[in-house]
Amino acid sequence: MQPSKDYFHEKSKTYEKEVTRTNNVKNIGEAILERLIYDKTTTHVMDFGSGTGLLTEQIAPFVRKMTTIDISPSMNEALRAKKEQLPCELEMLEIDLVNTEVDATFDGIISSMTIHHVEDVQALFHTFYRLLNSGGTIALADLDKEDGTFHTEDMGVFHFGFDQEEFATWAQKAGFEDVTIEIVSVAKKPYGDYPIFLLTGRKR
Repeated sequence: MQPSKDYFHEKSKTYEKEVTRTNNVKNIGEAILERLIYDKTTTHVMDFGSGTGLLTEQIAPFVRKMTTIDISPSMNEALRAKKEQLPCELEMLEIDLVNTEVDATFDGIISSMTIHHVEDVQALFHTFYRLLNSGGTIALADLDKEDGTFHTEDMGVFHFGFDQEEFATWAQKAGFEDVTIEIVSVAKKPYGDYPIFLLTGRKR
């Protein structure tokens, strides 16, 4: 499950001031838009673990509607302040997707650096598959397998990154086709470089 504690209460105040983070999300957003085609007149995309909306902002100009899902009240507050500036319809859900039913379906699901906060990733992939319309896509970015040093404080982490092959297999087991995965960015920290991959896939 996602962490119930608002680990990001303090971090939300400085979240977008960290250049490494903003650069990485920019790289992720560009990689998504290079690989997937959205329709500004019809596409409805869910951003899972949307935070302050860094990835939402990048995808918003290319879709009709974004639904953001994040369990952190403080992160959602920061995103809500941007709502009027977004060039698409925005719906915000402050829920734990793992334990909450969502009465909607989507044409796409995106996520940036959130899934390592989810304990049962295979179950999450099944949830994503169920929530997608036929032909819908996923674009999920997260940490390549690391040694546990990426997070220097308790942030509700269940996985020290992921083995790419295992991550892709979870997607395929959930039913996704055309699954691809590759490194699209590197988070550079004073104590090391941390590759970030993007997995894309499609529901039949």
